Amino acid sequence: MRGVSGCKVRIGLFAVLGVSVGCEEAEQFRDRFRDMTPHEAYQASLVGAGLGETALARDWVRAGREALGNSVRVALPFREESLVAPEVPSAVAYRFALGRGRKLEVDVSMTSPEDVRLFVDLFRVPDNEDDPWRPVSSSDSMSGTFTYESRRDGDFVLRLQPELLRGGNYRVTLGDDAQLGFPVEGHGMGAIGSRFGAPRDGGRRLHRGVDIFARRGTPVLAASAGRTQRVSVRELGGKVVWIHDSIRNARVYYAHLDSQHVRSGQEVARGDTIGFVGNTGNARTTPPHLHFGIYLGGEGAVDPTPFLEPSRGRLPALVADPAILGSRVQPRDDGVPLRAAPGQQSRVIRSLDQDAAPRVMGVTGAWFRVRLPGGGHGYLAVQRTQPVEAGASLPAGLD
Repeated sequence: MRGVSGCKVRIGLFAVLGVSVGCEEAEQFRDRFRDMTPHEAYQASLVGAGLGETALARDWVRAGREALGNSVRVALPFREESLVAPEVPSAVAYRFALGRGRKLEVDVSMTSPEDVRLFVDLFRVPDNEDDPWRPVSSSDSMSGTFTYESRRDGDFVLRLQPELLRGGNYRVTLGDDAQLGFPVEGHGMGAIGSRFGAPRDGGRRLHRGVDIFARRGTPVLAASAGRTQRVSVRELGGKVVWIHDSIRNARVYYAHLDSQHVRSGQEVARGDTIGFVGNTGNARTTPPHLHFGIYLGGEGAVDPTPFLEPSRGRLPALVADPAILGSRVQPRDDGVPLRAAPGQQSRVIRSLDQDAAPRVMGVTGAWFRVRLPGGGHGYLAVQRTQPVEAGASLPAGLD
């Protein structure tokens, strides 16, 4: 599979048979037995009520489907203040990359004069065009927060769509963070002195984890909740602790400890002290450090770095007042580029002249997401626009 390394899993019947299957096959199997999402259930309810073939319902279904194919490419972290107009069935979708070991954090809040169901669906973008879009997380509340942990590198799309004839203002915030806590108290990524894959023993073997340097006796913390599988002393690792993380189907390895603080079979919570930094085993001639490794089921050792590294991005400040949502703006001069995504490097859809008067549907950073008269969407730089003055003449067909 393109862009995917070492993705083999065991699920359901395949596990009983002892068969390893690839990510796509596993997802096809799971997809066959999952419940309908709230979005799918709502669509089915329209059909059950005899409304499925109405023009309005067909437009709603089409808007949701087209949003996936026309999603806006954004970088995390991302935030947009948006308007959902009730008179036009619509949906908005944001596409972003999410790597293995990363945790997506989504926060959606909506304000409306009436009760509104806002369908929030997270999809993994198929690796091949012939593969179907599959939801990996879904909700239908007006406001809410949820997280999603990626098991492999890939692109994802978050789609937001209200029920028919309902609207309001919403804010969506997308961010990513490490799936695991940092395992050495009071330290961070800067304490890592030896990375995954570095040669060992003159190149005869490779480093299967990362080394985190700290003073002897510094507490070593459980990076995730789990059950202690083994507490022992080994020639290479010295005093070691193995913890099984059932959520991620991973075995987490802590080595060269000065002393251990847990026993085999013990349940631990994230952040519990499980031992103390030392240099036992084959690290006797090195400064004290923790060797930290992650072994995924069906795959073996993987780089712990993305599982530990906190998000470094910052949300850009909103340049424009969200109160402008729903209003019309016009370019300050001719030839202002309408872009496919918020950013100077994104693709130019077309150029707009001063007589254009698109409606502002979203505000993110220094960009307006606008809807053009007659349809079509894009992003305009806030500094390249100005409000349409009251009483100004507008092109024919505008309200």
